[in-house]
Amino acid sequence: MLSRPAPAVAGALTAAAVLTQVAHPLLRGEALRRATIGSVGAFCAAALADAARRGGARGGATALVVAGGLGLLAEAVGTRTGRPFGRYRYAGTLGPQVLQVPVVVPLAWTMLAWPSVQLGRRLAPRGRGHHAAVVGAAAWTLASWDLFLDAQMTAAGHWEFEVPHPHLPGLPGVPLSNYAGWLLTATAICAALHAALPEERQREVPQAVPAWLLGWTWLGSTLANAAFFRRPAAAAWGGVAMGLTVGPYLRSLRRGA
Repeated sequence: MLSRPAPAVAGALTAAAVLTQVAHPLLRGEALRRATIGSVGAFCAAALADAARRGGARGGATALVVAGGLGLLAEAVGTRTGRPFGRYRYAGTLGPQVLQVPVVVPLAWTMLAWPSVQLGRRLAPRGRGHHAAVVGAAAWTLASWDLFLDAQMTAAGHWEFEVPHPHLPGLPGVPLSNYAGWLLTATAICAALHAALPEERQREVPQAVPAWLLGWTWLGSTLANAAFFRRPAAAAWGGVAMGLTVGPYLRSLRRGA
């Protein structure tokens, strides 16, 4: 049984995820819908392969169960009660569902939660308060991604909020309660992941896969919203918010710190 996949496996999955998303601005209709689902699957597989590379098959499975399970729970509660995101409903366009939540949605939580925890572990200073800093940086990174995501998905009609206001300037259709709910859920997921999977000595930890996943999500989403999707506000909000953590993370890797 393969317990720790070779680095090439995670690298190939990362490349597949990026290439799938590169094609998004060129696609329409059913092709775009399939590419959206496929890119989430590839991103999630890359993140899990990275987790398995560090912690064996148990590490990959733990990352999926913790992040995916908590993401599914939050979404199932959210669609029924409106908490913590605000009342919303899925349109049934994202494939098979569990508990009235598309399967691809908990995979989306997982795909960025794992690299976000790796970011937090690298940026958080050692000593008192280290664990809180890890979770804080990771949760902010994961939640800030939604400034891109919800603008794109609501515009595509994949889900809709019952009361889409008040909202951020330039981002209609997504209430402020949704971002608060994302930050709360992201904090719970990242705290659970950080606790469940042992932290490694950071200087010895390979960061190529988390760096590519986070760097591409940040820069690619900013460029796509600004130049192709004609959502400059999403590009600005998401680019600045996510850049607060991903920018320093990428700089720290260039310095080898």
